[in-house]
Amino acid sequence: MALVKMKELLAEAAEKNRGCGAFSVGNMEMVMGALRAAEELDTPIILQIAQVRLKNSPLELMGPMMVQAAREAKVKVAVHLDHGLTFETVLRALDYGFTSVMLDASTLPFEENIARVKQVVERAKGYGATVEAELGLVGGSEDGKEDHGIACTDPGDAQVYVRETGIDALAVAIGNAHGSYQAAPKLAFDVLEEIHNRVDVPLVLHGGSGITDRDFQRAISLGIKKVNIATASFNSVTNHAREYLAAGEKHNYFDLSRAMVQGTYENVKHHIQVFNTPYGGTD
Repeated sequence: MALVKMKELLAEAAEKNRGCGAFSVGNMEMVMGALRAAEELDTPIILQIAQVRLKNSPLELMGPMMVQAAREAKVKVAVHLDHGLTFETVLRALDYGFTSVMLDASTLPFEENIARVKQVVERAKGYGATVEAELGLVGGSEDGKEDHGIACTDPGDAQVYVRETGIDALAVAIGNAHGSYQAAPKLAFDVLEEIHNRVDVPLVLHGGSGITDRDFQRAISLGIKKVNIATASFNSVTNHAREYLAAGEKHNYFDLSRAMVQGTYENVKHHIQVFNTPYGGTD
């Protein structure tokens, strides 16, 4: 249907009281599987890639493929740089046609975080791109090599941060973490609700892999409009590839490729269905 701004998809998600899935991809098969699920369920999605993944999935290869796939999709698709670590990488993503970018300055002091993100906001205006940023510390990291701990986003700071930076979406820390959880996390819904009441931009939940379906839906009801899924998709791709290679004696690349597409498709489809279902709880 169209390559669109992420801001547009988050506004639509708010209108329809659902969350928009942001699915990390690392190769052609993952792009194909994610779009297959989105088109089957007639639901817009966000394709994204984090900077730490670029050593395995170079931006100069992944970027044009993601953007072109979005242009030719039968549903609206935004293309997002997740956890950009340098201004240079953010600019490269914008030049490739990404409709959304994130500079992650969450480990820096508050004022420095604001200053760096403001630079991105100003530059992104020239591209008409959406800007996401993070306040507080989401546990772990995209590649599992670092962990700065977990520090919940302060609602008062969030209000100042959104106003001063001019961002379009705010990633919050409410007990969530990147990577795989040993057990489902206990999310601070009271903190999330207060942030939602204080800021006027869509909220983003990172570290989605392993959060329960019910907690996803409750978070969406409290202002989360973008939900990141990475580890669950990578794990599903790996598991489907392993199962294919373990079955039978003869294997070929093309059937292996189909197994990876299927692994992505199943995981993305499940999460889209969860994010499209309103929260019905009373807790």
